[in-house]
Amino acid sequence: MIRVLLADDEAMIRSALAALLRLEDDIEVVAECADGSEAVAEALRVEPDVCLLDLEMPGLDGVEVAAQLSRRIATRCVVVTRHARPGVLRRALSSGVAGFLPKSRGAGEVAQVIRRVAAGGRYVDPEIAADALADERCPLTPRELDVLRVGRRGETTGQIARSLSLAPGTVRNHISVILGKLGVETRQQAVLVAEESGWI
Repeated sequence: MIRVLLADDEAMIRSALAALLRLEDDIEVVAECADGSEAVAEALRVEPDVCLLDLEMPGLDGVEVAAQLSRRIATRCVVVTRHARPGVLRRALSSGVAGFLPKSRGAGEVAQVIRRVAAGGRYVDPEIAADALADERCPLTPRELDVLRVGRRGETTGQIARSLSLAPGTVRNHISVILGKLGVETRQQAVLVAEESGWI
């Protein structure tokens, strides 16, 4: 039996998928979780063969859960998402995710991916993979990415400057250039673009 943990903050989707997967002869759903932190705790407790993780959950997202688990137990992670962005795929694969697919796939396809991943393989939805290959390269410099990375939780310009050993004026200049390059109006919007593109 392939022991599976499901994590999705939408109870109806989680329950429906669990019910459908339980119809498979070789899959056992051993845990259902509503957020990323619960998924980490439950996975460490039950040590499933495969974790099926929603990308967008409260607290830790699916990629962050996978990254934490890959350092601690031998479970394999599959991330599912309603909005498959190419940059997120790159971030997921670099975090040790073994599978990546959109929520639009049926339960039968999800079961096939679970089997493939449990057997040591990998799976990336072909459309997402094609979009990722066609996605444009990051226009930001490494230092500009550092500014966004350090300030992604709303840190002040002064806090960013201290963290990166820069003058506050230099940080403001970097932020101004970043906003111009990305065509956005606020630093929060720039962080969102960078996260969705998988740059930070």
